[in-house]
Amino acid sequence: MGTRGPRRGPGPPDGGWGWAVLGACFVVTGFAYGFPKAVSVFFRALMRDFGAGYSDTAWVSSIMLAMLYGTGPVSSILVTRFGCRPVMLVGGLLASAGMVLASFATRLLELYLTAGVLTGLGLALNFQPSLIMLGLYFERRRPLANGLAAAGSPVFLSALSPLGQQLLEHFGWRGGFLLLGGLLLHCCACGAVMRPPPGPRPRRNSAGDAPGEAEADSAGLRLREAPSGGRTRRRLLDVTVCTDRAFAVYAVTKFLMALGLFVPAILLVNYAKDAGVPDSEAAFLLSIVGFVDIVARPACGALAGLARLRPHVAYLFSLALMANGLTDLSSARARTYGALVSFCVAFGLSYGMVGALQFEVLMAAVGAARFPSALGLVLLLEAVAVLIGPPSAGRLVDALKNYEIIFYLAGSEVALAGVFMAVATKCCLRRSQDATPSPGTKGGASDTEDAEAEVDSEPLPTSAEEPGGLEALAVPSPGTGPSEPEMEAEPGLDSASV
Repeated sequence: MGTRGPRRGPGPPDGGWGWAVLGACFVVTGFAYGFPKAVSVFFRALMRDFGAGYSDTAWVSSIMLAMLYGTGPVSSILVTRFGCRPVMLVGGLLASAGMVLASFATRLLELYLTAGVLTGLGLALNFQPSLIMLGLYFERRRPLANGLAAAGSPVFLSALSPLGQQLLEHFGWRGGFLLLGGLLLHCCACGAVMRPPPGPRPRRNSAGDAPGEAEADSAGLRLREAPSGGRTRRRLLDVTVCTDRAFAVYAVTKFLMALGLFVPAILLVNYAKDAGVPDSEAAFLLSIVGFVDIVARPACGALAGLARLRPHVAYLFSLALMANGLTDLSSARARTYGALVSFCVAFGLSYGMVGALQFEVLMAAVGAARFPSALGLVLLLEAVAVLIGPPSAGRLVDALKNYEIIFYLAGSEVALAGVFMAVATKCCLRRSQDATPSPGTKGGASDTEDAEAEVDSEPLPTSAEEPGGLEALAVPSPGTGPSEPEMEAEPGLDSASV
């Protein structure tokens, strides 16, 4: 695979075995995003058996989501050290074990530690490596691949929510947790699919392979040799990406978004039940969101891949956020089943657009070379917001016995995130690019929209060219081959994440 400069030869295959990787990423994404929401079907039974309030039981989903996001840097380091495949295999086992152990819980604290911490960690160790591997296999078709992979979330949500309701009715919440634990073993099968893309192996220096070199190669990553030609030095997590202005804008946007984005979906089933909707019909509302989401994500991914729209993907993302926030605000007083169905359709459409674009925007902002570290840090920041948003909403519900203010609050936060993204991209990032740029910022500290075009001088026919994938991290030591002018002009790549 090409490693530096404009790619005229072999690159990411954009197909082949990449479709199998895409299928595995579809399943993993479905479990990662759909599972924490589907567990909310069991909340009323948990409240009854443990004598707890809604805010106490909502912590199960919140902790699960917090672990999914908060362990992002840990997942980045483990992938760099051991590779994607072994990390995903272990993650699948942990996710399954957490739900199996949760079926024997006698206290809420035990549920927090098993279904929350253990299953959430297992899902995290599957989710992030699958996205990294997807980026190695797709470049020209990457927006479409991201949209198709993101469609796993609504597909699994639409299936897991009714499945959870049926398991609850026939086996109780303990039997349901046990069977869901067995279902999560499919994550191990997805991990086994993640073989590295074809390409040359890392160079060996005179001291032999450094620790972890073979494992990192199995993840499709390249290690950076020391200038002296001695033992290979690696940076497991590149925190210097935090100085990138485009990354900072994206991080703030994601924090504001995460405060309110998941609240309506988590509260929806219980909100409908309190409004007098039968249990089976209330659970089906999440399926409606999922059905619309299934269509929205691939369609939005294909739309974002168009040559005229791909450079403006940041504005498309901000539009999706504002649409989602306005949907929450306009539906705050929905109480009839028809009004709730209308809300689910509008929410599923805007929610799907957000899900299809969020990681494409991050890749465009920082480049594929720094994407693993950037993703880990963003997920950590998002974990803080997830721990604040849904539990706080649950406490407000317990205190006020009113869902209306929750929808107003969540909608305002998501809409604000969209406005901030659009304004910051237009004013801050554009102005910084119009000014004379410093050479050191070319590789990653560029405008969200033009980050890809700045790195390579020759765009692909349908989209701006990415840096040479994660393989661009391989910087040869002196004497191993001719130097590349672009690599010398971009010192930011020398501090890459792995």
